Formats: sequence, structure tokens, C-alpha cells
Amino acid sequence: MMTCKRRISRQVCVGDVKIGGDAPITVQSMLNTKTVDVEGCIRQINGLREVGCDIIRLAVPDEQSCAAFGEIAKRTGLPLIADVHYSYKLAHLALDNGAKKIRMNPGNMPDFSEIKPLAQRMTDLGVPVRVGVNGGSLAPKYKGMDEAKALCESALECANVFESQGMRDIVIAIKASDVSTNVDANRMLAKCCDYPLHIGVTEAGTLRSGLIKSALGIGTLLSEGIGDTIRVSLSTDVREEVLAGKKLLQVLGLRTNAVEVVSCPTCARTEIDVEGLANRIELMTANINKQLKISVLGCPLNGIGEGENSDIGIAGGKEKSVLMLDGKIIKTVDNAELMSEFLKLIDEKLR
Repeated sequence: MMTCKRRISRQVCVGDVKIGGDAPITVQSMLNTKTVDVEGCIRQINGLREVGCDIIRLAVPDEQSCAAFGEIAKRTGLPLIADVHYSYKLAHLALDNGAKKIRMNPGNMPDFSEIKPLAQRMTDLGVPVRVGVNGGSLAPKYKGMDEAKALCESALECANVFESQGMRDIVIAIKASDVSTNVDANRMLAKCCDYPLHIGVTEAGTLRSGLIKSALGIGTLLSEGIGDTIRVSLSTDVREEVLAGKKLLQVLGLRTNAVEVVSCPTCARTEIDVEGLANRIELMTANINKQLKISVLGCPLNGIGEGENSDIGIAGGKEKSVLMLDGKIIKTVDNAELMSEFLKLIDEKLR
């Protein structure tokens, strides 16, 4: 559970999604499809929505991507973030095409003289900026400096230029692939400003290593009250980023209206596909905003006892499995009917 009071920050809005202030901590992801592939992007967006993603970001590396971004925004009806590098012109084109937030990296957009017209336009439109600095793209003038300090100073320098133009809706994200550097930089930043902070560990890696690094890096900061929106960066299916982010918030007690699925590690007594069942149940319940505990156990020996502490329990057998509701056995069903019977119990709990 969280041990530290959450840091006080100003609040900004990405469309109708609030970041900072007293708003719940949001979970983000970024598409890995080409933005010009409109149909592919929409399919991936729909998949992210199904698992409860709060905010979605798309890369806009060229003018064709900006045009496609506009089509995607119209067809999904979602507030989308445009990820912009190198070109202020692309930021303006993304605004033309309905972007509800612009991410810019001062490491590769160092000509701050172009911020004034962008800041004035974004302020008029009510569109926030995310100043996003990564360890691998720091401006040359920060080379040789302590990386945590350099990340912090680079982000604040850019944010201060936006603020000098009267813009208040600013989010900062500073990320490094080294967990200790990442934590140190965000601790430093949190003491220097009241901007809402987007936190994550960049280039965290594959599902296995990325989950560990993100749990340590993001989890440490959240437990200290630092962070208003998060992204778990993984080299895998983007839905896994959202599932991991939501689970991290749940484990820290920062997201209580959620489904918790517990499952056993399996042993020689196991007669059902515990891993497959648990994964299916996690996916199908990811977008349920209700506190429920579901246990998926591979045998009646421990399954029935664990199910007594769950809202819904499955204790698997070779041909038949036991279903439990509110800690009590309610029926034994053929395994072929297990999922359909389980879904009925979910529906009953959601009434």
C-alpha cells in the first residue's frame, strides 16, 4: 500500500481526461502501428480501450501521419496525443488535425524561439503540452552533466519557456532506462515544480525485464507520492502495458475499483489450464471498475480454501471444476462449460 501522501500538482485536461490535482492516476500507452495505417491504428486503439487505457499517444513523424492522425481522431472520438519530434510545423499540423495534447522533446526541438506561437495557439485551444525528455536524447549542452540533473534541468528550461508565454497546461515527463537515474531525476523534479508528472522507465525492455524495471522504477516513485500519469513501456503487445500499469496502481492501493485475479503456480495435481484461464479472465475483466477478487486454482485441495476468500472462485479438476461465489461452493460444472458458467457469475456480481 502507498506509504506517502501524494504530491500536490496543478491539473490539466486532455480532452475530458484529467491529469494531476486530485484526479486519479491515469494509465497511458502508445501505438506501435504506423500512424498512416488508419485501420491498424483503430484496431489497436480499440484493443487498448477494451483493457481500460485512459490516454493514447500516436507518433506523427511526417505530414502524412498528421493527416492520418486527424482521420483516426474523428473515427474514434477519443482525445489523442500527438508525439512530435524535430519539427514545430508538425506540432501545428497535429493541432489542425485534432490533437488534444502535444508531446515535444526539447532535446531534438531546441529552438525555443518557436515555442511562443505554439504556446499561444495551444492556450487558445485549451490543449496541454507534455515536455518529454529522455536520457538518450538530451541536447548536447547537457552532455557530461550528471544525467538525473541534466534531465531535470532540460525539462524545466523548456517548461519555463512555455510558462513565460502564459501557458499553464504543462505536463513534464523525464525518463531514463536506468532505474536509479530515473528515480533520482523524478525525485529532483518533484521538489522543483508543481507540474503534473508523467512517469515511466523508458526502453525498459521485453515483457519480463520491462515489468521488473517498471515495477521498481514507477512503483518506487508512486509509493513516495510522485506521479500523476504512468506508462509501462514494454517491447510487446501494447495491451500488456495497460494491464501492468493498472495492476501496479492496484497493488499500491491507488486503484481500488478493479478486479484482482489470483492464480496458483500449478503443480502435479493441476488438471486445468490455469495460466490460460487466468490470462483470459484478466483480459475480459480489465475494464470492470468494481472491486472484485477472482481466484483461479488448479485443484480442489487449495482451490476451495482460497476461494473462500474470493468473490468468485474456480477450483479446477480433470473433467469437472468447482465454482464458488462469495466463498461458498455453488456448483460443479463440466470443464467444457466452465467459462460460460463463470461469465454468468461475473454478470451476477455486476448487477
